[in-house]
Amino acid sequence: MTHTLLDELRWRGLLYQHTEGVTAALQRGLVTGYAGFDPTAPSLHVGNLIPIMALVHLQQSGHRPIALVGGGTGLIGDPSGKASERALLSVEEVNENVRGIRAQLERFIDFDAAGSAAAAMLVDNGEWLRTLRTIEFMRDVGKHFTVNVMMQKEAVKARLESGISYTEFSYMLLQAYDFLELHRRHGVTLQVGGSDQWGNITAGIELIRRVEGAEAHAVTFPLVTTASGAKFGKSEAGAVWLDPERTSPYKFYQFWLNVDDRDVGRYLRYFTLLPREEIEALDQATADRPERREAQQALARLMTERVHGNTALRAAIEVSGFLFGGLEPAALSRAALEVLSAEAPFVEVKESEVSDAQGAGLDVLKLLVAAGLAASNGAARRLLEQGGVSVNKRKLSAQERVLDPVSVLLEGGYVVLGKGRRDYAVVRVIR
Repeated sequence: MTHTLLDELRWRGLLYQHTEGVTAALQRGLVTGYAGFDPTAPSLHVGNLIPIMALVHLQQSGHRPIALVGGGTGLIGDPSGKASERALLSVEEVNENVRGIRAQLERFIDFDAAGSAAAAMLVDNGEWLRTLRTIEFMRDVGKHFTVNVMMQKEAVKARLESGISYTEFSYMLLQAYDFLELHRRHGVTLQVGGSDQWGNITAGIELIRRVEGAEAHAVTFPLVTTASGAKFGKSEAGAVWLDPERTSPYKFYQFWLNVDDRDVGRYLRYFTLLPREEIEALDQATADRPERREAQQALARLMTERVHGNTALRAAIEVSGFLFGGLEPAALSRAALEVLSAEAPFVEVKESEVSDAQGAGLDVLKLLVAAGLAASNGAARRLLEQGGVSVNKRKLSAQERVLDPVSVLLEGGYVVLGKGRRDYAVVRVIR
């Protein structure tokens, strides 16, 4: 069982480099390995999915994963991959971010495997770093590192010209000390991370060897870019977050659905647990029938369900079907209508505010103005007379100014107004 871990990572393209002896260590029995997560925000983003999936594969191979959140190092910031020094966070901000990250990790790794030695752990390095005494650290840890060697590490070399503070220069020592403390407290002998972390990881391996006389190992994975060379995990709106308040499940779904044909096979290997045969079948489908986007649909479904759950996935599929397909508004669930309200212009109004003067029904002109699709009743009237208004995707005639609320209001009191072919707005009428 254990000998297949590196093979699994290798065929999925997740294996970049590893220390000698790691295969033998994995074969000898249960290995406890960790990946670090920087709590600079209250949410992880899709760029964090590679180390998360490394822990998933570790656990599935019968080993124990530890997710280390940097409640201590997060107060400083890792210089790896950064062109400039980041703003420092307060202790309260870091603590809040750590709480948010655990909930997201639980979607991927099992913290509650009762009685299992492979049950995951969440550990905060603030436990030992925030109480660390400077003199003791310099004496017991700093003496094992030479400045010459530290300056050759990739993360440091990349910043020497633009300038690097002593705070960030010392990050390598702190990460190495994390590895040592995790080894002492939880028997950790493996660290996984991005290829840009190799220098920091091997520093920890060396520290464990010198201080404890013990063997430890590293496995790194490649940094992910798109086929066009862009940094993975960015959309037009910025980073794609796992927190639905930062990136809605619909936008999350669309991010994966819009993946380039050249990337989708890699991403299925990186981010899902689909077996090799199914992924290769989807590769073939992309080659034979690219217009169907079967691989992208599978990727979007799997990722959205894993991160946001089945209800959010169904809602995202429905909204996509409404906006880009032939799905009628009447077929939208309450959850989908709520999602659509977050994606399109949305307003809530009292029924009395949009009723006609006689109280016979809903006044289309008032609805258009309330929704922001028309600046005034006069502009709304002209739009209606020109045949440019639809309600729930049904085009209205010039005479249909008053609508029966029973027939047009969808579940929850929603109605979808259209202006022309492309502009939509959602109104919720409250009685």
